Amino acid sequence: MTDRFILVEVSSFRQEIKKSRFLALAAPIVDENEARGFLAQHSEPAANHNCWAWRLGQSYRFNDDGEPSGTAGKPILQAIDGQALDNVVILVIRWFGGVLLGSGGLIRAYGGTAAACLREAEKRPLVHLTNISIMCTFSDAALLRARIEALDGVAVGGQEFLPDGVVHHVRLPAEMEPKVREVAADVTSGRAQIVSGV
Repeated sequence: MTDRFILVEVSSFRQEIKKSRFLALAAPIVDENEARGFLAQHSEPAANHNCWAWRLGQSYRFNDDGEPSGTAGKPILQAIDGQALDNVVILVIRWFGGVLLGSGGLIRAYGGTAAACLREAEKRPLVHLTNISIMCTFSDAALLRARIEALDGVAVGGQEFLPDGVVHHVRLPAEMEPKVREVAADVTSGRAQIVSGV
């Protein structure tokens, strides 16, 4: 069971706080380059501030873009973490309305706008995938592949033919590995050789 979530698609949220307009845009990402590309594409040069944060597993970055240190990027990152999200980037754009918000007000405005955007976004559980290789005899290969691919979320990414059998390269959700091992042992009467993490 996962305890982390990812966004399904780009989400946005707008609000006005003491005459300043805030627009949050959140998107799923797979790597830092995708995060940077999203920020470059959606930042608004005419706005006063384009503050952002992203998280990819243990890696994260945030930027206050001219707001006082710790009042924008960090609250946006806290909104990501507060909703147990991963592989996500959020950009919060501010058009200054003439009324100073103070440090506490900025923290609430940026963090609150980001959090509201994420609350409205469609999410799905983050599934950690892993790879295993299963070697079996030629006579077991077809049935083994059919039984493995019938399992939810499991896919045979390729096969390798050796002089004495076939190696199935399998990509699967990590929590499905015990079930795949059980099926492989059942189909091959325990003859299959399984290597994890390849």
